[in-house]
Amino acid sequence: MRFMVIVKANEDTENGVMPTTEELTAMGNYNEELVKAGVMLAGDGLYSSDKGARVAFDGKGATTVIDGPFAETKELIAGFWIWELPSLQDAVEWLKKAPFQEGEVEIRQIHGPEAFGDALTPEIQAQEDRMREQISAQNQ
Repeated sequence: MRFMVIVKANEDTENGVMPTTEELTAMGNYNEELVKAGVMLAGDGLYSSDKGARVAFDGKGATTVIDGPFAETKELIAGFWIWELPSLQDAVEWLKKAPFQEGEVEIRQIHGPEAFGDALTPEIQAQEDRMREQISAQNQ
């Protein structure tokens, strides 16, 4: 199973406060442990929301662009990992080892094609397969 591990933003991350050398070292060591165990597929930190935008869709074909920053810090994301593990409990156990002192981190399972049931036709699945192959080739 794949999981997205979502690191929630706080006032520091939204104000552009970067981690200290000690914090970067601890996180680097933790990430290295994840990689060596074959858990981590991807992971990165995100800039504050003032460098972002939201696009709202109204259901009638119109869109609205909302430039950051965004008011509700508790709803924002400061970083993420993509992990592959056998279960949610395994992801929780790995996350408990993370070098965080405070804050909140959310774990969400990433669904695969099986979640779409009959709506996923063989043609759509073939398209998905082609795109994944192309992405993989681009990242090599």
